[in-house]
Amino acid sequence: MDKRDEPIIKALMRESEEFRREMEAHERYERILQEFNRRPHLTPDEEMERKKIQKLKLAGKDRMARMIAAYRKAHPHTAGGGGS
Repeated sequence: MDKRDEPIIKALMRESEEFRREMEAHERYERILQEFNRRPHLTPDEEMERKKIQKLKLAGKDRMARMIAAYRKAHPHTAGGGGS
């Protein structure tokens, strides 16, 4: 997701409960990862949890990217939609 996706993201945040849930989860995972990254050392269990959160965050980002692409395809004249 990049800057040109911002209008689509705003539209999806208004229109799609699923997208809002994904964005909230993405932000929650980011906060958790930041907390792990502040620690100088992680236990093996914490390291496993950090990797699990990273995978969940990436999977959510992939789902949001697919929703953005679908929105762009359905609304070709939206800013960032690639229309002329």
